[in-house]
Amino acid sequence: MLFKKSISKLIAEAELNGQGTLKRTLSSSGLIALGVGAIIGAGLFSLTGIAAADHAGPAVVLSFIIAAVGCGFAGLCYAEFASMIPVAGSAYTYSYATMGEFMAWIIGWDLVLEYALAAATVSVSWSQYFNQLLLTLGVEIPTQFLHGPWEGGIVNVPAIIIVCLLSLLLMRGTEESSFVNNILVVLKVAVVLIFIVLGWGFIDPANHTPFIPVNHGEELVKSGQLGFWSFLGSDDFGHFGFSGILRAAGVVFFAFIGFDAVSTAAQEAKNPKKGMPIGIIGSLIICTLLYVLFSYVLTGLAPYTEFKGDAKPVATAFAKTGYTFLNTALIVTIIAGYTSVILVMLLGQSRVFYSMSKDGLLPKIFSDLSKRQTPWKTNLIFMVFVSIFAGFVPVSDLGHMVSIGTLFAFTLVCIGILVLRKTEPNLERPFKTPFVPLIPILGILVCVLMMASLPIESWERLGIWMLIGVIIYFVYSKKHSKIRKEYAEEHKLKD
Repeated sequence: MLFKKSISKLIAEAELNGQGTLKRTLSSSGLIALGVGAIIGAGLFSLTGIAAADHAGPAVVLSFIIAAVGCGFAGLCYAEFASMIPVAGSAYTYSYATMGEFMAWIIGWDLVLEYALAAATVSVSWSQYFNQLLLTLGVEIPTQFLHGPWEGGIVNVPAIIIVCLLSLLLMRGTEESSFVNNILVVLKVAVVLIFIVLGWGFIDPANHTPFIPVNHGEELVKSGQLGFWSFLGSDDFGHFGFSGILRAAGVVFFAFIGFDAVSTAAQEAKNPKKGMPIGIIGSLIICTLLYVLFSYVLTGLAPYTEFKGDAKPVATAFAKTGYTFLNTALIVTIIAGYTSVILVMLLGQSRVFYSMSKDGLLPKIFSDLSKRQTPWKTNLIFMVFVSIFAGFVPVSDLGHMVSIGTLFAFTLVCIGILVLRKTEPNLERPFKTPFVPLIPILGILVCVLMMASLPIESWERLGIWMLIGVIIYFVYSKKHSKIRKEYAEEHKLKD
C-alpha cells in the first residue's frame, strides 16, 4: 500500500489558522520577491564564471536558456500543485498526495540537498565577496579563515557567521524576514541592471569569438575517429562544444532553484490559490531575462578563461569598465543579494522539515513553533548543520550536489502532475498546467538530460545521501508515520 495523503485532508490543513499554525503574511508581490530573492545569487554572481571557464565559454548564455526551459516546464507543474495544495512542504507534500509516503520521504530527504546545501554554497561565495569588501577598507581576513581544509585553509569563518545571523532572523519571524528580504531584492536587482547597462558599452566582440569553443572529442566523433559512447565516458565530454553547453546548463541550473522555494511558503501566503502561481512563474520569468543579458555582458567584458577558479567573476569583469569607482557599491549589493538567497533557502528547508515532522516522519522537535509561529528549533538545528558544510566543504562540490538534488525533485513534481491528472481528474485546479501530458514529459526529459550531464561524483554522492535517507525511513519514519497509525486504528475498529 502506498499510504497517500488525501487531497481533501491537505486542503483542510491548508485552511487552518491561529495558534499552532504558520502565520499568513505574504502577498503576491511578497511571493515574487521571495522567488527573486532565492533565484538571483551565487548561481549568477559566481557559478556563471565557473560554468563559462570550465564548460561552455561565451555559450553559457545558451546554457542559461536550456536551464530556464527545464525550469519553465517544472515551474508550470509546481504552480498547479501550489495553487491546488497550498501547504508548506513543496515537492514533499505533492509527492505524498500523488506517489505515496515512501516517495514523499525520498523527495523530502532530497530537498535537504537542495535547500540546506544551497544555503551553504551561497554562504561560501558570500564570504569571498565580504572579504573583498573588507580589503577595500584596509582590513584583511587571514586566508586560512576564508577556506575549508580541502582548499588549503582551516575554516570559512564569515560563511559560518552569516548562516548563524540569518537563522536567528528567521527564528524571530517570517514577516520580519520577508521585510528584510524585500529590501535586499531591490538592491540586488538594481546591481544586476546597473551591471548590464554600464557593462554593455564595454563589450569586446573578440571575447565572444568563438561563441562555442571547440570540443576536440566532439570533432573526433564527427569525423568517425571516436565512438559516441566512448566520448560520453571521456574527459572531453562536458568541456566546451555542445556537451559543454549541456553540462554548464546542469551547473547553472543551481541559479534557478529559488522559484520552488516559493512553494514552501504556501501556508504563509495570504491568498495562495492566486499568489502561488504568480510568485512561481513571475519570479522565473523576471530572472531568466536578467540571467541571459547578464551572462552575455559578463563573457563580453573579459575572456572566459580569466574566470577559471574565480569565486568573484563579476568584480573581475566589471574591472574592465571605466566605472571602477562603483566597485565597492557593486560588491556591497552583491553581498546583499547573497544574503537574501541564504535567507530564503534556510526558510525553505525549515518548512519542509516542519511538514515532515507534522506527518510523524521526523521527530516532533522539527514542528515545534515559537510564540511568533516559526519552527525555531528546526532553524536552530539547521543553523548548526549548514554552518558545518559552509565552513568546511568546497563551493564547487556543494554546487553540483545541490543541482542534482534539485533536478531530481523537479522530475518527481512533473511525474506527480501526470499521476494526479489520471487519479484525480475532477479536482479543483485554480491554475492548470497547459498541454498536459506534453509539458510534464518535456520537463522530465530536460531535467534527466541535465542530471545525466553532471559529473559521476554527483551521482555517487546523491546515491550515498539517499541510502542514508532510506535507512532513517525504515528505522524511524515508517514506525512513527501518522497516516500509518490512522490506517491501523481504522482497521482495528473494523475488526
